[in-house]
Amino acid sequence: MFGRTKETAPQPATHEDEGHGKGRPTPTRREAEAAARERAKGGMDKKSTARAQRAQRAEQNAKMREGMRTGDERYLMERDKGPVKRFVRDFVDTRVSFMEFLLPVLVVIIVLQASTVPVLVAASGYIWIASIILLLLDVVALDWQLGRQVKARFAGTDHSPRGWRFYAFMRAIQIRKLRMPKPQRKWREPLPERY
Repeated sequence: MFGRTKETAPQPATHEDEGHGKGRPTPTRREAEAAARERAKGGMDKKSTARAQRAQRAEQNAKMREGMRTGDERYLMERDKGPVKRFVRDFVDTRVSFMEFLLPVLVVIIVLQASTVPVLVAASGYIWIASIILLLLDVVALDWQLGRQVKARFAGTDHSPRGWRFYAFMRAIQIRKLRMPKPQRKWREPLPERY
C-alpha cells in the first residue's frame, strides 16, 4: 500500500515519432523580443510612423471640425444628437434674444463699476437691474415658446424630449459666433415642419 510503485521503463522511440520536431533550435528570449519589435514596426522607422499617425489625426480632426460646423450627426457629441436637439438648436438660433448679448453687457457693467466717476458707477447699477429683468423675461419667454413647440412636434414620436430646457438655455446664453455646433439658420428664418 505505502510501498514503492513499479517504475515503468522508458519506451523506445518508434519509427512514427521521427521527423515530427520543428527542425530548428528554440530562439532565446532576446531573439524572440527583437523579432516581435521588428514585426510591430512593420518595416517602418519611428519618425515616418509618427509622421503618418500625425497626418491621420490631423485629417480626422479636420473632418470632425467640419462635421461640427455643418451639424453632421456622425461627428456631434452625444448631448447634441437627435432631432429634438437639432430643433432646439434651430429654434434658439433663429430667435433674437437678450441672453446672447448678456456677456458683453456684463463686461460693460464691470468696466463702469471700475470707474471713479460716480455717475458711471450709478449707471452700471441701473444697467445691472435692467439686464436682470430682461434676462428673466427672456428665459420665461424662451421656456414658454419652445416648450409649446417641443410638445407639439415630438409628443407622439419615439424621440425623447428630455433635457431640452437646459440645452436651450446653455445655447441661448452663448454668443452666436461661438456656438457649437455652428448655427445652421439665420435670425427669424422659418423652421421646417419636420425634423
